[in-house]
Amino acid sequence: MSAATTGGTSRLSALYRSSRARVIVGFAVAAVLLFAVAPATLSTFRLGLLGKFLCLAMVAVGIGLAWGRGGMLTLGQGVFFGLGAYIMAMHLKLADAGPGGVPDFMMLYGSGEVPGWWEPFRSPVVTILAIAVIPAGLAALLGFAVFTRRVRGAYFAILSQALAAAFAILLVGQQATTGGTNGLNGFRSFFGYDLADPVNKRMLFFIAAGALLVMVAIARQLMVSRFGELLVAVRDQENRVRFLGYDPAKVKVVAYAVAAFMAAVGGALFVPIVGIISPADVGVVPSIGFLIGVAIGGRATLLGPVLGSIAVSWAQTSLSETFPSGWIYAQGALFILVVAFLPGGLAELFTRWRRSRGGAVPDGGAPGPADDGASGAPDDEDATAVDHDPATTGRTA
Repeated sequence: MSAATTGGTSRLSALYRSSRARVIVGFAVAAVLLFAVAPATLSTFRLGLLGKFLCLAMVAVGIGLAWGRGGMLTLGQGVFFGLGAYIMAMHLKLADAGPGGVPDFMMLYGSGEVPGWWEPFRSPVVTILAIAVIPAGLAALLGFAVFTRRVRGAYFAILSQALAAAFAILLVGQQATTGGTNGLNGFRSFFGYDLADPVNKRMLFFIAAGALLVMVAIARQLMVSRFGELLVAVRDQENRVRFLGYDPAKVKVVAYAVAAFMAAVGGALFVPIVGIISPADVGVVPSIGFLIGVAIGGRATLLGPVLGSIAVSWAQTSLSETFPSGWIYAQGALFILVVAFLPGGLAELFTRWRRSRGGAVPDGGAPGPADDGASGAPDDEDATAVDHDPATTGRTA
């Protein structure tokens, strides 16, 4: 082995160790802030608000994976957030009613009997499995049906948004079984723990904080793995990935299902922390809100979606308290400014700062020219030309 090769290997090894050390330090700092600083400095009410923000940040982690890395403009994550939330809410209402009991709203709006498809959710085990499996399974089925037909870009975005709208309308129309416009609320216990007890409220915050850290760790592992490389390649040059023998549809389906799973867990924890879930939390507007936080933070980075989502949620709460009618305008203006001047989100400021100091910028998987699958004929023609060029085919493969 030559000296140059040895030196290059050593530098790569040192860079890997340095990157791994930064990740470990980052997780340690986040854990200290969430598990020590926040509970010690925030009131029970503010800690509950932060717990709510963490639940929304879980959705953002999945969007960052699917949209930032995979180029799938997911405008319908409210569907999977809502599925996880309503499954948890159904279990909590049944648990509060007691063995064989009927939830209170069904006595008012329904027939006074629990529907058969509600009954399995009396079991905590079935509920937890359903939260993990049903949204991810639905996303996998939808993704397989859509991505195998090469639907992408604006068409996929419109389709996912229409799904969110249909889901909200369905919930509103089923007042006897879903609570209709009012949704499900008035929960008294969480797996046997009294939700009115401040100690249990703090426990819920710790669960949400731990779940968020686990999801960020999962997202990072996927990003740095072979799958993460394929996902970025599918985003930037889908036809070339297909030419190399991989199925882009399968790669997208996995990322979409993982994002749905993260959204469902966030929704499930949102219910006991906030105390209510309604169609207003899962429709088109909330789905777009999830996306705005990710775009502002930096969709192609690991922590950008999390920090952006928390920042937007905090700003919304703070401004809504002071200017109830002004937040929606501020949110739209902020989104326009970011898209116009910082396409990579606020994380791009850090990248520019590193470059101005002459430091190395880590690969954040920044969106390429074919981002969001919006590339058209030029990309297809270019890929075809490369694929059939005898001089380059061997090297490409």
